[in-house]
Amino acid sequence: MSITEEQAAEALQSAPPIILSPGPRATEHTAPEPDDVWILPHGKAWVYLGEGNDRLTRPFLSADGFSVGPSDIDFSWEMLEYGPYPLLSELRRRGRDVVLIGYEERSDSILENAETVMAAVTKTLENRVGDHPLAVGGFSMGGLVSRYALAKMETEGREHQARLYFSYDSPHNGAWVPIALQAFAHYIRKLNADFSNQINSDASQELLWRHMAHWEDEPAMSERRLEFLRALEEVGQWPQEPHRIAIANGPSTGQGNGVTPGVEAVIGKGLSITGTELLTQSTGNDRLVARLRVVSAPTREVYTHGMPDIDSAPGGTLYGFGILANTLNDLPPLYGLKVDNPIREHCFVPAVSAIAAREPASNDDLYTPISDEELEKTPFHEVKLSSQNDTHTLVTEELAGWLLERLP
Repeated sequence: MSITEEQAAEALQSAPPIILSPGPRATEHTAPEPDDVWILPHGKAWVYLGEGNDRLTRPFLSADGFSVGPSDIDFSWEMLEYGPYPLLSELRRRGRDVVLIGYEERSDSILENAETVMAAVTKTLENRVGDHPLAVGGFSMGGLVSRYALAKMETEGREHQARLYFSYDSPHNGAWVPIALQAFAHYIRKLNADFSNQINSDASQELLWRHMAHWEDEPAMSERRLEFLRALEEVGQWPQEPHRIAIANGPSTGQGNGVTPGVEAVIGKGLSITGTELLTQSTGNDRLVARLRVVSAPTREVYTHGMPDIDSAPGGTLYGFGILANTLNDLPPLYGLKVDNPIREHCFVPAVSAIAAREPASNDDLYTPISDEELEKTPFHEVKLSSQNDTHTLVTEELAGWLLERLP
């Protein structure tokens, strides 16, 4: 049975949104009640005192990452506590006060959400007893938000007293969403604009190494990303006062994640989506990455030029293809939007981006092992790369233990 565009639009609009960000890794976990909640410009902060503390004493501030909608404290605990390593309870067990910083809208500009981080830092100093220095940073986009916030405070002569700045799998040299997924998001915009709006949001454009605003566009660096990079230049690129450290969910060995370049990742099977094929990125010119057809539209093709095999690169991975496939396959069969999904994940933050070592512009940039000499030339005083390709922002004992040892 064929369906109309109106019926397809109704189905997609009734489904959970397609959000390309790390998702819950467990179920039915909620955050404990915070000791305090601060209402801040463009956001808020949840305060959890360390064991034995009745006031802020040894603060650890972590800024939220990218998604859509307001920051969710249950989601933050899900990601940081209920994975392979319980980071938040371990911080508190060691007498650290945890301040989790969130935003009214996670997809707003990094520059705007940095105002929330700056306000949280100032509020922490106002409420802290004693003079123990701060650790300030974030996971994923949170590392960029806090990087800009601390650097701007220094430029403006505002005190932050952060002795440590940390970023955990943050895309300093750009994040990656496959062109096939970006193209599909824009292609179904007339049916449901939410997926396209996420790709075109301010923060997304600032983060992505290559972006397309419409399915027919040539992928390029967004003007919003260029503006963000100029804003970083204006504040000196990096905070100068803290000890700077970076953690990457990918290895230094140049070993890819096992995704084969140039093969089908999502294949339309239902009557309404037959003809759609989303492919993993392969290097070279005129490389097909997507065939697009939904409901009655003719099949369109999307090609890229001069891209590296970035879906397969070493780094933190995201189940981007899988997120899309799950949403479509959860729709009732009568809508004809079922797909096969032979490849579920792709590189999201290349290892070389997480430690600001190289632009992810070529296979050599992505896959050449990172030498000790090159590590010493990064903007960080210390870096830690995973021994394998992990899920983006996965908190493992290997990486979190290294972070804990460096707290002031």
